[in-house]
Amino acid sequence: MDPVSQAALGASFSQSITKNTNLKIATFLGCVAGMAPDLDVLISSKTDPLLFLEFHRQFTHSLFFIPIGSLIVTLFFYPFFKRYCSFKAGYLYCFMGYASHGLLDACTTYGTQLFWPLSSSRHAWNNISIIDPLFTLPILIFIALSIYKKSLLLSKVGVIWAIGYLLVGVVQRDRAVSVGQELASSRGHTIDRLEAKPGFANLLVWKTIYESDGQFYVDAVRVGFKSKVIPGKSIKKLDPSTQLSWLDPQSQQALDVERFKWFSNDYLAVDQSNPYRIIDVRYSAVPNEINSLWAIDLDPNKEATEHVRWVALRQIGPTQINNWWAMIRGK
Repeated sequence: MDPVSQAALGASFSQSITKNTNLKIATFLGCVAGMAPDLDVLISSKTDPLLFLEFHRQFTHSLFFIPIGSLIVTLFFYPFFKRYCSFKAGYLYCFMGYASHGLLDACTTYGTQLFWPLSSSRHAWNNISIIDPLFTLPILIFIALSIYKKSLLLSKVGVIWAIGYLLVGVVQRDRAVSVGQELASSRGHTIDRLEAKPGFANLLVWKTIYESDGQFYVDAVRVGFKSKVIPGKSIKKLDPSTQLSWLDPQSQQALDVERFKWFSNDYLAVDQSNPYRIIDVRYSAVPNEINSLWAIDLDPNKEATEHVRWVALRQIGPTQINNWWAMIRGK
């Protein structure tokens, strides 16, 4: 989730368990603790471009790390807040803020290692977009009002809004999944697996992806009062034995393909315009497109010890924005 949403939810959670006299310090500590787990983005390597994929949303986001992460944040800020509340109270505020982070991230589509080190599985509940103003802005408003009015009730309303919005996302996701299943059936396809992911910044238009007979089918589904399908395209699932037959299975590039496969939950395909580019089919700016937001580039001329190249493809133009907005409006 974006940093503003993480900060807002962390502050809201901390506010909800404090006293009127500590609202401001609870808001501050919940805010910084709510953002703290994302410091894992600093773990990177100039020689290994995929290292950040393995560590982002890993140990700092684990449920088991919450007490430790909360303590680190508390110790760091204690010299600044000890005049206003006790160490115990400060730790509680940091705990609430820190605990909200991993759980909110798991609600998105990216994948979060909630149970590391017991499991490296990436949990993604797919019930909210990475950025969603309709989720974040009301929480910020309730936080500000609670401080201005010194009202704990408004703090709790902010938490209720957040939880309620996420539950609506679960309902909408399940509706989109049902439409995706019906769509696959109408095409005569047997579904190997299917996922529905919220479109950018809304719970109305969803991206459905299903795998059938070695092929990925990508469509958009608008789940309003009535459901509507906006058909997309299909692409062959990555088959290394045929599409990457030139690649030495013992090379670093082959190992990097496996790492990218783990990260993407095996939703990989070869870019149709570049036989050496492997894309993550799960993400695109417009829900019914296969224009991936990121990829890895392979090079047959590289040494066996050299890594692949990470490529960010986040190019969004007026046409994509107009298509996305038309889907939102049901046009």
